[in-house]
Amino acid sequence: MKNLNETDDPIAAPPPVLPEVELDEPTLEPELEARTNDGAPMRFTCFVTGTDTEIGKTLVSSAILHKLVASGVRACGMKPVAAGAELRDGELHNDDADMLFKAGNVHLPSSITTPYMLREPAAPHIAAALENVTIESAPIIAAFAEIQAASDAVVVEGVGGFRVPFNDNFDSADLAAQLNLPVILVVGMRLGCISHALLTVEAIVARGLVLAGWVANTADPDMSFEQENIEALAQRIPAPLLGRVPRLQTPTAAAAAEFIDLAGLPGWPSTRGKS
Repeated sequence: MKNLNETDDPIAAPPPVLPEVELDEPTLEPELEARTNDGAPMRFTCFVTGTDTEIGKTLVSSAILHKLVASGVRACGMKPVAAGAELRDGELHNDDADMLFKAGNVHLPSSITTPYMLREPAAPHIAAALENVTIESAPIIAAFAEIQAASDAVVVEGVGGFRVPFNDNFDSADLAAQLNLPVILVVGMRLGCISHALLTVEAIVARGLVLAGWVANTADPDMSFEQENIEALAQRIPAPLLGRVPRLQTPTAAAAAEFIDLAGLPGWPSTRGKS
């Protein structure tokens, strides 16, 4: 089967242009190559998306950060848009953003790691409208550049599924395309996940993005034929299965990290020579 990440002419063929993406918005070049020959720090970046909301994106993103920190690199998580924040000690906090913060070892102000922290636990465009806020890409890309300058590795976690509206003309898929990072897809293993996963894969590839791999996360512990569903997805997704995270009694970054392996991905730090 043809790998959907490939084109007939991978050197000359440009990525598709999406009409809804503003042409004057900044777009970052993809970070795909590890820098090892000149002794510079390894650089790993990824955009973590999912088949739906509440399917384990934050758990997997935190697990990736945990593994990066254990490898000895400066790693930082970013949750560009978080809906569902509450005031604690005079500062807005979101549980997902806080979990990413704790998993990394580069600690920047939340105004940088989460430029849009919204109170209402609703779809981002609704939560933003309630606060008279317009979610735009420029502040997010500027914040990402700051994080990247301070870190050797950055894990950006999306919100909800891949195509979540931010405003009338901008959604999370547009953001992923503008950041132009390799994408890791978290598939919530529950009834209906095969169609959700394959449609998401099509949407990722249609935007010219690299699907670096996918992780199966048990969203429904009572799902029938989970292994058969994973096998069906493995046959159809043109990217490697990076791990299968079971239902964890204590869902921590360290616990989930035991079940994923990203060693073959571009830019992933090598542990050779480390004590």
